[in-house]
Amino acid sequence: MIPGLTGKSEMVVKKEDLVSQLGDVPLDVLSTPRLIQLLETAAIEAIRDHIPGDQVSLGTEVRIRHLSATPLGMKVTANALLKGVEKNRLLFLVDAYDEKEKVAEGEHERILVSKERFLQKVEKKRAG
Repeated sequence: MIPGLTGKSEMVVKKEDLVSQLGDVPLDVLSTPRLIQLLETAAIEAIRDHIPGDQVSLGTEVRIRHLSATPLGMKVTANALLKGVEKNRLLFLVDAYDEKEKVAEGEHERILVSKERFLQKVEKKRAG
């Protein structure tokens, strides 16, 4: 994996992406969990073509600041830059912009693991 790889992910804020869908909060703006998902998708896009076939990348840490609200119907673009690689750890700088301004910034960590071993662990957990 090579530092400097970049990825991008875009969305238009829909009803299911809103804070108001999370519970008793009547705010029709992009929720932080959905924003984090968009940022993670950008990181995945940065490395998609560089992951060995027998491995999978897993998100392990997210540290972001949600800077500004984005209303229903507005487009949001998330960006990720692979800033460092430490063994199987991938460290990304992430940010996001809506049509008016920067709405998020922070860091995201993913790890590369054996797909087979990961699925074995999941199955073992499921079996009890």
